[in-house]
Amino acid sequence: MNTQTKYMGLNIESPVIVGSCGLTNSIDDLKKCEDAGAGAVILKSVFEEQIIFDIKHSASVYAPTDQYGGSYDYIAAHVAADAMDRHFTLICNAKEHLRIPIVGSINCYSFENWLSYAKRFQEAGCDALELNMAILPYETETSSDDVDRLFQNVIQTLKKTISIPISIKVSSYFTDMAKFMQQLSWTGISGITMFNKALNIDVDVESMNLTHAPSLSTPDEIYNTLRWVAILSNKLRCPISASTGVFSGNDVVKMLLAGAQTVQVVSCLYKNGIDYLKTINCELRTWMEQHNMESIDQFRGKLAVKPNEEASMFLRTQFMKYFAEIQ
Repeated sequence: MNTQTKYMGLNIESPVIVGSCGLTNSIDDLKKCEDAGAGAVILKSVFEEQIIFDIKHSASVYAPTDQYGGSYDYIAAHVAADAMDRHFTLICNAKEHLRIPIVGSINCYSFENWLSYAKRFQEAGCDALELNMAILPYETETSSDDVDRLFQNVIQTLKKTISIPISIKVSSYFTDMAKFMQQLSWTGISGITMFNKALNIDVDVESMNLTHAPSLSTPDEIYNTLRWVAILSNKLRCPISASTGVFSGNDVVKMLLAGAQTVQVVSCLYKNGIDYLKTINCELRTWMEQHNMESIDQFRGKLAVKPNEEASMFLRTQFMKYFAEIQ
């Protein structure tokens, strides 16, 4: 039985990969992921916003606002360099001790840092790079064309700057989801990860303050990703890595049947431990054995919307049949 597949053009032993999270931020946990059967690991994202926050915090401690002078630039350069050096060291250690592909992840909001961070990750030895481009369109002045230009500019510039494969991790906040994802796939990227998990907020009604809500996915969240993977997997020029709501080997099978190339897991590992990867892979192999599947290619995309099929009519028909209880 063969569970091998590809991720961003890289050969991997399992379609189950560990998504970017705190569990991919140390060499010990990365080793555990490999030993438990992860096909690849995506390192915890480097957030430019966090680095800027750390710079401002350090500056306020060591150089009060009215005394910044030339010290602010020095502090900023030191803090930023220290943050990148920590990631550089992690990548170097991972490449030395792990056999599975190591994928870097960056999240920026300034154009120049998309470039500088990407260069550093390639120099450190990452096999590929995931651009964590989670954009919440909350500005009323921002149009869909503005968002499209941002994505296109970043992708095209990075493709000219670095040589390792690039994927895009996106949110589901697009009014023209199908068209936009297809246009992204035409840029020559090596993959699209659907979808990013947004940080949830809540309200404390007693203190009347905003608070953090639980941020781990739940099993119910699989269905939105499953729908879009099924709709788009035959319409894109690059493979899809499915993310959010995957908690079992059967969930992995569902995503593969819908057309995903790989499946990312995070929340289920926080809840069950990294060794739970063994259970997921075992359930995948058991399903394949029960259904006489020798390889993933035998069933991947079996339930995806066909290229010439009208997806909206297909989904509406299923919706009507379900509520009419038509078998």
